[in-house]
Amino acid sequence: MADYLTFWWVWICIALALGVIELLAPGFIFLGFAIGALVMAGIVSLFSITHVAALLALFAILSLAGWIVLRAVFRNQSSGARIITRDVNEN
Repeated sequence: MADYLTFWWVWICIALALGVIELLAPGFIFLGFAIGALVMAGIVSLFSITHVAALLALFAILSLAGWIVLRAVFRNQSSGARIITRDVNEN
């Protein structure tokens, strides 16, 4: 039995590391993975899943779901940039 895979705090550390990477390279790419790792921490703390393939598959599915939710929530967010269609020097 691989007890190191069932530690919930390992998934918390992975989520924090991915959150820090997201701060260094913003774009909601690593934040989906961080959300997946955070949810995995909750799942591993409740259920004892020791199969590595099952853990990785569940992590991938949860990360994809987190990324889809982030895209839906921040879809209408504007970058704040204005589009200039008229030059100031034109009269």
